[in-house]
Amino acid sequence: MHEEEILVTRPSMPPIEEYIEELRDIWESRWLTNMGAKHRELQQRLEKYLTVQHVDLLTNGHMALELSMQALRLTGEVITTPFTFASTTHAIVRNNLTPVFCDINENDYTIDVDKIENLITERTSAIVPVHVYGNICDVERIQEIADKHNLKVIYDAAHAFGVRYKGKGICSFGDVSCLSFHATKVFNTIEGGAVCFSERNKDFGLDIYRLKNFGIRNEECVDAVGANAKMNEFCAAMGLCNLRHVDEEIKKRKKIADIYRKAFEGTEGLKLNPIQKDVETNDSYFPVIFNEGRFGASRDAVRAKLAENNIFARRYFYPLTNTFEAFHGKYDTSKTPVALKYSREVLTLPIYAGLPPKEAARIADIVLSCKK
Repeated sequence: MHEEEILVTRPSMPPIEEYIEELRDIWESRWLTNMGAKHRELQQRLEKYLTVQHVDLLTNGHMALELSMQALRLTGEVITTPFTFASTTHAIVRNNLTPVFCDINENDYTIDVDKIENLITERTSAIVPVHVYGNICDVERIQEIADKHNLKVIYDAAHAFGVRYKGKGICSFGDVSCLSFHATKVFNTIEGGAVCFSERNKDFGLDIYRLKNFGIRNEECVDAVGANAKMNEFCAAMGLCNLRHVDEEIKKRKKIADIYRKAFEGTEGLKLNPIQKDVETNDSYFPVIFNEGRFGASRDAVRAKLAENNIFARRYFYPLTNTFEAFHGKYDTSKTPVALKYSREVLTLPIYAGLPPKEAARIADIVLSCKK
């Protein structure tokens, strides 16, 4: 047994000397927060990297979601998916909106666009789809539906940093795309998040800026009930460093994904993440669906075997958000059968830039050793 633990992910970090050098300006200016020079520089660099017109930085991805819904003045019902992290659903509920859960498709685990329209009512104000594992939603069909029914589209793009579709940054689709820069993500600012939006949504930009700063319009006018969700300069400095290295980090992730894919390809009972057409992915996660009847071992049995070897994979996403105790008895999971099935079968294997290829190969061997 190897003594060192291998977790499902590990934060990418720049050389410490590079980060210290980035911090020198902060020491000289004493400007630690409230949209300082590092904050503004990171926004500009992200706009260029993500090929979006506007980026605003926030303290985390959850506040990006929650305040975006508030800024868009959503009401009533919001169509979304339960196959996601808690944040997506909680942001909806904390805005006094009602989540209406749509199932996911069997291929790439994103929202099933064929089932969205049947869920639209006169109370529906928006669709909140989730890009999953670096897989992107059917952005074209979703926009067609939204335009037809006059709905807003807010993408939870926490898994999709840097992903491109037909040459365009994925965060340029919809009304707003929300990113997480949490330590576990492909690109991190230690803790942080962002909203991406276009020039046509300039009013949204003004509102999100106010809402992340207590609703303050100017020194004498506070005309909204806002939060305190400003990214500080230390997090922005980490982001500036990590952005310089992120392309190389994604390439290293791809090498790990390729090792897994080669090892598992053709194995009965294992469903691997699809390779989507026209998509440049970021390999943010490596999910495997385990069909116990065909593979001969359950997802949980494989997870336990890995844990015996100090390897800690994650059941991601499990449980579904519509099964949370916080919502006990509120939602009917029989309406999202594909999501429910995959939540019980999915295991995301360790993948990060610093994972040695030989360890990825060892992880694959342990998984395959479980096959009966």
